[in-house]
Amino acid sequence: MRNLKRVLLAVFVLVLILAILAFVLENQQSVSLLFLGWAGPQLPVSLVVVIALLIGMVIGPVLGWFLGRASKISRKRLV
Repeated sequence: MRNLKRVLLAVFVLVLILAILAFVLENQQSVSLLFLGWAGPQLPVSLVVVIALLIGMVIGPVLGWFLGRASKISRKRLV
């Protein structure tokens, strides 16, 4: 059973890597983003998406931690 889980995990990781590789190879055209008057450098679409994903992966847990802490503080005030 343990070996089956390892094999399935390895297959899943391999499929995930192949999907990411296909995404990167299919999205090589350069784009420049404009946000609030600031023009970003010319970057491939895949790099822009990966950067946005990583920023979201950092901001999400930090925001969740902050809101969880704020709710704990408000609960302590009520008790």
